[in-house]
Amino acid sequence: MSTIYLIRGASILGGEPTDLLLRDGVIAEIGAGLSAEGAEVVDASGLIALPGLVDLHTHLREPGREDAETVESGTQAAALGGFTAVHAMANTDPVADTAGVVEQVWRLGREAGHCDVFPVGAVTIGLAGERLAELGAMADSAARVRVFSDDGQCVSDPLLMRRALEYVKAFDGVIAQHAQEPRLTENAQMNEGELSGKLGLAGWPAVAEEAVIARDCLLAAHVGSRLHVCHVSTAGSVEIVRQAKANGWQVTAEVTPHHLLLTDELATTYDPIYKVNPPLRSGADVEVLRAALADGTIDIVATDHAPHPLEDKDCEWAAAAFGMLGLETALSVVQETLVDPGLLDWAGVAERMSYAPARIGRLSDHGRPLEVGEPANVVLYDPSARSVVDSGSLASLSRNTPYAGMELPGRVLATFLHGRPTVLDGKLT
Repeated sequence: MSTIYLIRGASILGGEPTDLLLRDGVIAEIGAGLSAEGAEVVDASGLIALPGLVDLHTHLREPGREDAETVESGTQAAALGGFTAVHAMANTDPVADTAGVVEQVWRLGREAGHCDVFPVGAVTIGLAGERLAELGAMADSAARVRVFSDDGQCVSDPLLMRRALEYVKAFDGVIAQHAQEPRLTENAQMNEGELSGKLGLAGWPAVAEEAVIARDCLLAAHVGSRLHVCHVSTAGSVEIVRQAKANGWQVTAEVTPHHLLLTDELATTYDPIYKVNPPLRSGADVEVLRAALADGTIDIVATDHAPHPLEDKDCEWAAAAFGMLGLETALSVVQETLVDPGLLDWAGVAERMSYAPARIGRLSDHGRPLEVGEPANVVLYDPSARSVVDSGSLASLSRNTPYAGMELPGRVLATFLHGRPTVLDGKLT
């Protein structure tokens, strides 16, 4: 396969069409009318060129739940969605709470080669919330872990959360908190409100998320450490994060594509495809989340890609697993909810889906601008395309996408990882 690619006529971040020459893993030249002997030419007329996307919140399920997803299949889905780097969450089996497990996930990512995989280490042993995991050993491992999270579970003990925040300061780590007060969400099934009462489904109050975020912002400020808030879903959470940032505290936050597009009204179908943690919220919450992402209060989009086998979703609502697929549709949802309505331009998309998540994860060769000398992690995207999401055509081993049958804009036509195409003409290479 060629190591030299000449991308012709791409619009970098929506600017004027130009050419990009990728050679030996870096962007060698940018300009009009470029040529290079032996280069494979890629026609990018009408396409947007974006830096490779970075996901701070992906569930790859391996080791332990290879029936739902593997590193191989999950990173294929990532490449098709325009991602060149993903952070793999720790709630595997065994849990990624030791240097050995995070190194296994890291090596599986390198072997698959579809995108770079950066393991997230567990905060507590076995996600049990009782004792800190081997944070330092994971940070010093070959995987060089910098993000730690018990995602799927909340670190609800305030003393343990304080100790974790203190510990990761030594190596510039960050604690990514799944904000969910467990006592307020026992048996909770959907967003608490008038609709949950009508449907007879146990309500999940906004305050269960907001109380933990408020506590942890205060703790992060107290110890001078970095806090990242996973999957913000309520208007109240946005206000707490906004105040923390106004105070100068080291707090960042993410929102998922599904919380930008879908609302709790979908629960009226009783279809467990719409069951997710945190739950889909009200239309008013969705509007606030979009505005907060646009104004920078929420830093990034993170997919929370959560694959589940059919038997875990094809059942009654109360018995179904929480979670939705997200990698292959994330950029389309962001175009639908932020770009097309005029809330974000393509430079803003690059900031929230590439630059900022790479900064938070402390990645050095991802989330870089498309400039000469920078790593050739590039996405070519057709914003004019429209297609209906077909769950059967997804690369993921699971099929639990909430967008099945929905028409969404845009299509990733090429993804280059360190100058090598992982996707060309919309297909895996």
